[in-house]
Amino acid sequence: MAFKGYIQVYTGNGKGKTTAALGLALRAAGRKKKVYIAQFMKKTFYGELGAIQEHLGEYITVKQFGLPDFHHSGKEVTPGEKKAAMAGIEAVKKAIQGKKYHVVILDEANILAHFKIIDIKYLLEIIDNKPDDVELILTGRNAPHEFIKRADLVTEMKEIKHYYKKGIQARIGIEK
Repeated sequence: MAFKGYIQVYTGNGKGKTTAALGLALRAAGRKKKVYIAQFMKKTFYGELGAIQEHLGEYITVKQFGLPDFHHSGKEVTPGEKKAAMAGIEAVKKAIQGKKYHVVILDEANILAHFKIIDIKYLLEIIDNKPDDVELILTGRNAPHEFIKRADLVTEMKEIKHYYKKGIQARIGIEK
């Protein structure tokens, strides 16, 4: 039976959206499926990148399309942020068209649309033209209604309690 790919959205204000997508990537790699991860709005080293590069590079490709500083609400979108995001969109299109990957993850794609870093139409084009044999995952808070409507699976991570509120910063090996 041929592989049937679906559209998944991980959203919400709780921790774990990217982690869930990475878990799926790990599972796919364990079954020798190829994974492409486009990390939007990120341009820094995370522990998972080291593990992937050292141990899973044969199956998982990670590319970052962002600036060193993460975009925050209330901040004007810069031309550099737009340029980095569009480079990511083009790279994702090429990855999908190349028919090499079974799973394509657009990490923080929901935020790209929410902050209007790029026009949502570019992301909808990727969603609407997804080949049947590609699993597509979009992560990030504030998933647009258009993404949720098109998705086959939507998971909302809900924050109940978080130690960041006590002033605890992201820790190496746990959050980064």
